[in-house]
Amino acid sequence: MMHAKLTRIYETISSFHGAVVAFSGGVDSTLVLKISKDVLGAHAVAVTVNSSLAVPGELERAGEIAALLGARHVVITGKALEDPEFRLNPPERCYLCKRHVYAAMGELARETGAEVVLDGANADDTGDFRPGLRAAREMGVRSPLLEAGLTKEEVRRLARELELPNWNQPAQPCLATRIPYGELITEEKLQQIARAEQFLSGLGFSSVRVRHHGPVARLELLPEEICRISDVQLREEINRELKRLGFRYVSVDLAGLRSGSLNDLLAPPVTKEVWKKYLIDG
Repeated sequence: MMHAKLTRIYETISSFHGAVVAFSGGVDSTLVLKISKDVLGAHAVAVTVNSSLAVPGELERAGEIAALLGARHVVITGKALEDPEFRLNPPERCYLCKRHVYAAMGELARETGAEVVLDGANADDTGDFRPGLRAAREMGVRSPLLEAGLTKEEVRRLARELELPNWNQPAQPCLATRIPYGELITEEKLQQIARAEQFLSGLGFSSVRVRHHGPVARLELLPEEICRISDVQLREEINRELKRLGFRYVSVDLAGLRSGSLNDLLAPPVTKEVWKKYLIDG
């Protein structure tokens, strides 16, 4: 079944004469770029957004992987933070951001003669509140993994079979996802979050989110790594550094790392059925 889906992805991408791939350097977009390069050769272009919304090191990793795959890599400057509506941080912030991104990529596609913009959305992305998918649909962006029904687990399995170097890389959503809806997105907050997460990664935490609740840093760690906080010296070191970065209080979420945990604050709760209706009706 998984390989039948892979065949469908190859068929979808081969139907285009050229493609611009929205490329973050994550495993999903890497799989799309790998297949696009296999099928379209030099007519597949990887495009990465340079923005303070990105996790530190993302741009460099994307460049390294694009070079490994032999793909042309173009970097564009993100404009979302110039949008006052985006900075207000509504629940549709991802929609607003992706509108800017896909508009720039669409312009690049026209300049290079590419027929389509491709993204790395997969079938599991329809199970959460992801307004960026709506932006993609409205702007004609194609999602070959999603269209083939490929799940995140299948993406990783295929990436491993294809010997992609980031097949088991943890997801790294943009830093704005650490700030609760309705709280202003600022460069200062983004830098505070980025530095805190870099510090924690340097201590050996394999995947971490620092949720920014004003004066409070709420740490989401992998459940199996929460126990490390019982070490007094480590706990004091974390507390001291995050306070140096500007937080007054540092807490650990006992539920552990959860993708999209701030969506819990949406009212009414966004169920899978509500989300599908949002995608269809807007």
